[in-house]
Amino acid sequence: MTDPAGQSPRPSRSRVPDRPGDDDPGLGRRIAIDVGSVRIGVASSDPGGVLATPVETVARSKIKGPDAPDVARVVQIVEEYEAVEVVVGLPRTLRGESGSAVKAAEGFARTLGRRLPGVPIRMADERLTTVTAARALRESGVRAKAQRSVIDQAAAVAILQGWLDERSSRLSAARTTSTEDTGRTPEAGE
Repeated sequence: MTDPAGQSPRPSRSRVPDRPGDDDPGLGRRIAIDVGSVRIGVASSDPGGVLATPVETVARSKIKGPDAPDVARVVQIVEEYEAVEVVVGLPRTLRGESGSAVKAAEGFARTLGRRLPGVPIRMADERLTTVTAARALRESGVRAKAQRSVIDQAAAVAILQGWLDERSSRLSAARTTSTEDTGRTPEAGE
């Protein structure tokens, strides 16, 4: 397909992924989701925000909107775990371009934001997480057919662990800067 000037259209660039930062909600569990066309993988962190673990795989609903069963189940998980933040995987291409998968993830994130107004919804770069998760499962002896039910959870774990690791690095760097600026060591929880 070409535009009127005979040029091929450029692929659209998706939004820039969020990164942990100054608006960090503090201690508490985080939930990550890997939004797929058939399933949604869900992972949770420990309350200290150190380790990501799988929670479950939620089947995608053919019904769309804020009252869809898949949205309702993810909202229920977020509330059950008393999550302070939700991290949604942003499935951009290796060149940073977006397609239908990005639109689906962004739409799901917007819907969650409407259903969970007090919980920050973040979009995190998830390039290669499903590939990495599939490789890890294969190397651990999980057969391809059995992978389908857990691959999305493993991808959500990879998304969340990446977020937690970056968050830890940024908080550590901020504490170091604070110590250098004030000459004192911050107390726990500062």
